[in-house]
Amino acid sequence: MAIGELATTPPIGPGWLVARIGERTARGVASTVSGLIRDGQVPPGTRLPTVRALAAELSVSPTTIAEAWSQLRTAGLIGTGRRRGTVVLEPPVAPAPGGVFSGWSAVDLEHGLPDPVLLPPLEDAVAAGVRTERPGGHDVLTARLRSAVRTDWPFPAEAWTIAAGGHDGMLLACQAVARPGDTVALETPTAPWLLDLLRNSRIHVVGVPCDDDGPQPAALAAVLATHRPVAFVYQTRAQIPLGHSVPPQRIADLAAVLSEEDLAVIEDDDLGPLATASPVSLGTHLPGRVLHVRSYCTAFGPELRSCVLGGPATLIDQVRRHRGPGWSSRILQNAQAFLLTDPGTSVLLHRAARRYAQRRTALSDALREQGIPASGRDGLGLWIPVAEESRTLIALAAKGVSAGEGRRCHPASGPPHLRVATGQLPDDPALVADLARMIGRAVHRGRISSVD
Repeated sequence: MAIGELATTPPIGPGWLVARIGERTARGVASTVSGLIRDGQVPPGTRLPTVRALAAELSVSPTTIAEAWSQLRTAGLIGTGRRRGTVVLEPPVAPAPGGVFSGWSAVDLEHGLPDPVLLPPLEDAVAAGVRTERPGGHDVLTARLRSAVRTDWPFPAEAWTIAAGGHDGMLLACQAVARPGDTVALETPTAPWLLDLLRNSRIHVVGVPCDDDGPQPAALAAVLATHRPVAFVYQTRAQIPLGHSVPPQRIADLAAVLSEEDLAVIEDDDLGPLATASPVSLGTHLPGRVLHVRSYCTAFGPELRSCVLGGPATLIDQVRRHRGPGWSSRILQNAQAFLLTDPGTSVLLHRAARRYAQRRTALSDALREQGIPASGRDGLGLWIPVAEESRTLIALAAKGVSAGEGRRCHPASGPPHLRVATGQLPDDPALVADLARMIGRAVHRGRISSVD
C-alpha cells in the first residue's frame, strides 16, 4: 500500500518510543521499532518522529536514527513522503520474505524449517567474526564461542567441539559411542531425521515410549534390562514431534534409572535458544557420561552451520576422532558468538519465539474448533492423531498441502499421526482457519475410509 493510501493515524511522540528502546544503536532502534510494527503496537499509517526529534530524545546522533530508518525502509516496514513524513507501512503477513501468499504448496508444513523473516540479520555478526584472532594453534572451538555457550550450558563441560549443524553434531555424537551393529535406546516417537541417522549408520534402535514429560523411566529401565544398549539418546527441549521439554523431576527420575548402568547418554537440544524452557541435562546427575549437542541453525539460520557439543573429555575426544582433521571457520564461530551475546539479537530471538508460539497456538486452536486435538507445547510443529495416515496425507496432497508422516517417527509401529510444521504459517487467521478446515476434512475422510 502506498503512503498516500494509508489511513491517517495519530503520530507517536519520541518519548513513547524512547521508553521502549533498549540498545541505543541504529540496529537496536531498528529492531525495537520493527518488533513494535510486527506486533501491531504501531499500526500502519502511524507517523513516526522525525530523525532529529528522536535523536535528541535518545541523546544520540541523528545519523544513528537515519541509519535505523534506512534499515526499516529496506525491510519494507516504513516509507517516507514529502508531506506526511516517515509513515509505517503494512507489515508482511505471509511466510515468504516477499510477503505474498502463493498457496500452501509454497509453505513448509513438513520439515519444521525456520521462517527467514524471523532470522536475525548477520551483517554485524559477520563483521565481528572477521575481526577474529588468528592463533598459531589448532584449537577447534574459539575462546569467544566457548565463553558465549558456557553461560547457559546445563552442566559443567570438561571439553568442547563444534559441528556443521545439528544433524552433523548428532551423527558425530552417535557414531562416537556406538558402532555398526550396536544397539541404542531412543525415545519414541522422535524426530524422523534422527531415526534415519541411526539407521543409516547401521545402529540398531529400541524405542523408549514418551509421555507429556519425556521418556518414561519405567520403560527405559525395561529396555536397559532386556536389550543392554550402549547409549541412550533423547531430546531435552521442544521435542520433535511431541513438543514437550523434559522437566527437572523427570530428569532426576531418568538419572536414577541410568545410574544403575554404565552407558553413554546423548542429548539433542535442536531448537537451542528459541526453546521456551530452560536448559536441562542428565549431566548434572551423571558426570562423565553425558554428551550434550546444541544446534543454533533454527535460531540464526543455516549459513553459520553452527552446532556445539560439550561434555566429558573422553567423549569429546571420540567425537573429534570421528570428525577427522577438518576444522570450522573461526570467522563463522565468532560471528555465532556475537549473536549469542548481542542484546539486540536477544530481543529478536524473544520476538521470534513469541511469533512461532502464536502460529503454533493459532493452528492448534483452529484444529480444536474442527474437533481435532493436537500436541505441541513448544517448537515448530504439531502432532495430530488420525485414523488412517496414508489416506489423510493423500487427501491433503490433493489440496497442495504436504504434511509429515507420523510413522517415520517410530522405530517400529506406532499409532497413526500427522506432523504439521508451523514455523512458516502465515499470520493471517483466515488462512490458518482454512488450513484447519482442510486438515479436518482430510482427517474425517480418513476415518470413513478406515471404517470401510
